[in-house]
Amino acid sequence: MSERTFAHDDQLPRVPLPTLEESCTRFLHWSAPLLSSDEYAATAATVEDLLRPDSPARTLHADLQRFDAEPGVGSWLDEFWPSRYLGRRDRIALNANFFFLFRDDTVLGASTSAGQAERAAALVTAAVNYKLRLDAEEIPPVTQRGQKLNMAQNKFLFSETRIPGAPQDTVRVPYTDEWPGPSQAGHIVVLYRGNMFRMDVLGAEGVPYSPEDLTAGLLGVMKAGSRRAPVNTSAGHLTTLARKDWAPLYQELRPVNAEAFETIETALFCVCLEDFSPRDTLHACDQLLHGDSGNRWFDKAVSFIVFADGRTGINVEHCGLDGTTILSFVDTLLETPVTEHAAQSGAQPQGLPAAEPIEFVLDAAQRSVTSAAAASFSQFALDTATSTVSFDFGTGHIKTLGISPDAFAQLSYQLAHRRSKGLTGATYESIATRQFRNGRTEAMRVVTPEILEFIAAMENPAANDDRKREAVRAAATAHVQRAQECQRGEAPEQHLWELEWIQRRRGEQLGVTAPMAFFDSPGWKIARDDYLSTSSAPSVNIQFFGFGSTSPTCIGIAYVLLPDRWNLYLATPKSVAQQMHDFAAQLRTAAAELEKLLAG
Repeated sequence: MSERTFAHDDQLPRVPLPTLEESCTRFLHWSAPLLSSDEYAATAATVEDLLRPDSPARTLHADLQRFDAEPGVGSWLDEFWPSRYLGRRDRIALNANFFFLFRDDTVLGASTSAGQAERAAALVTAAVNYKLRLDAEEIPPVTQRGQKLNMAQNKFLFSETRIPGAPQDTVRVPYTDEWPGPSQAGHIVVLYRGNMFRMDVLGAEGVPYSPEDLTAGLLGVMKAGSRRAPVNTSAGHLTTLARKDWAPLYQELRPVNAEAFETIETALFCVCLEDFSPRDTLHACDQLLHGDSGNRWFDKAVSFIVFADGRTGINVEHCGLDGTTILSFVDTLLETPVTEHAAQSGAQPQGLPAAEPIEFVLDAAQRSVTSAAAASFSQFALDTATSTVSFDFGTGHIKTLGISPDAFAQLSYQLAHRRSKGLTGATYESIATRQFRNGRTEAMRVVTPEILEFIAAMENPAANDDRKREAVRAAATAHVQRAQECQRGEAPEQHLWELEWIQRRRGEQLGVTAPMAFFDSPGWKIARDDYLSTSSAPSVNIQFFGFGSTSPTCIGIAYVLLPDRWNLYLATPKSVAQQMHDFAAQLRTAAAELEKLLAG
C-alpha cells in the first residue's frame, strides 16, 4: 500500500523563523538595487530604529516567537496567511482568484468525445474519484527531489467556501473542529446561463454515478436552464463585490436564503457550463479568469469551467490553495482515462442523478444591488487588458544553453521591462515552500545587483558577446541562489510584514501602538510596489495559467514552462495597456537575443 496522504505532514521541518537582524539585513540588501543612495540611507536609518533594543519590533517579534512555540501551531505564518488572503477588502474575482487552461489532448480529454457534457462528466468522475481516495488517504504524498511535500492544502480542495465577513472573511471547510473529517457532501453546484442547480454525484450509500449518468444529468440541467436567468436574479454576481460590501449583504441575505447558501457552501465544487466556444486561446483565458459572473460563484474553492466546444479549465479561490496543490490535483485528474477513474471509484449506473434549481429570494433592493454588481464587474473586466505570448521552445532547449529555465525567463522579463518602460522596477516571484510544515509560498524579489549589471551589459553597445554572456551567467547564478534562499525559508518580507500585522491584531494588548517608521520607508514602499508580479506553473497538462493585476504600475505574468513551449498570460489595467503590449514585443526580442547569445 502506498503511503497515506497526510502521514508525513506533522513530521516535516518547521518554517524557520529568522531573527529580526537577519530579516532586516537581508531586506536592505534585497531592496538596495531599486533605491537611490538617499532612499537607501533613509531606509537604513529606519532599520536601525527597528533594531533598537527597546523598539516595538522587538516586542512584536517576541510575540511571534511565543506564537510559533504554541502547541498546535504548525508555522509562525499560520496567522499571516488568513490576514493576507482573508483580510483583503477589495474584490477577489479577477484580483485574487487564478485559473488554468487545460490542454485539449490530455489522457482524460482524449478518453471522451469532445462534447461539452461528456467532457464535464469526465472531470466530475475524475474529481469524485480523487475525493474518495483523498478521504481514504490513498493519494500519495507529493515528492520533490526525493523530499515529501506538505499535503495539508488538499483538505481545501472539496467543499471549501470563502464566507464574506468583517473585519476579515472566514472559511467553511472540512477537517476542522466545526466540520470534522472529510466532507460527507454528495452534490456539486452546476451553473448554466446564470441558473444554479444542485446535482448529486454520489448516489445511494455514497456510490458515485457513472460517467454516462453524469452526462445525462448535466444535459438535463442544461435543458432546465436553457432560458438565461435575468441578471438581477443570478446571485453569483454578488461574489464579485468588494468584500467590505459583500459581507453585510451576505448577513442580510443569509436568513431568508439559508438553504441556498447551505447547498452552495457544502457542495464539493462548482461546474460552470458555458453556452459558447471561445474565439481563440486569449478569449478562453479571459473567460476562465472572469467570465460572466452570473455563471460563477467566485467564493467556491474549485470551479471547473467547460466551454461549448469541450475546452476546459479551472478557476481557484486562493485563500487555502496555491498553484502547486492545484497542479498535482489536476495532473492526477487529467492523466488517467475516465473509464479508469470510474472503475477506481466504484462508479455504478444508477439512472439520472437528482438535480434541482438553487433559487435565491431577493427583494427589489437586493435585485438592484445584484444588477449593479454585474455591471460593475463587467466594466472592471473590460478595464483589464490581457495578452498571451508563446515561444516555440521550452525547458528542454533552455537547459541545453546551460542556464536555469526560470532564470532565463526572469532575465528576459527584466530586459524587456527596461526596454519597454525605461526602468527597472520591483518584481515579485512566488516560490513554493511546501517542504515545510504548513508551507505555502515565499516572496522572492527578483532584482539583484547582478540583474542590473546584466541589463547594463546588454544595453551597452561597446560590450562584446563574451562580456554579455558573463553578465547573463552571473545574473542567472544570483537568481538561482536567491530562489534557494527562499526555498530554505530565508526571505525577509513576509517576516517583517507579519510583524506589522501583529501590531494591527494585538498591538494594544502588547503595548506597541506607535507607528514604526520602517513601514513608511522608501525601501519598504519601493521594493514592494510591483512593476512585474510573476508566478510559474510547471505542468505538461496545462496550456496557460493566469491571474489579474491590481496595480496601475503592474503587469501580471503567469507563465508555463513546458518541455517544448513557454506560454505566458499577461494582465494589466487597460489604462496602461500599451505598456503591456510594448513589454510583450520587447520580450519576444529579448528572449530571442538571449537564446542566440547563449547558443553562440
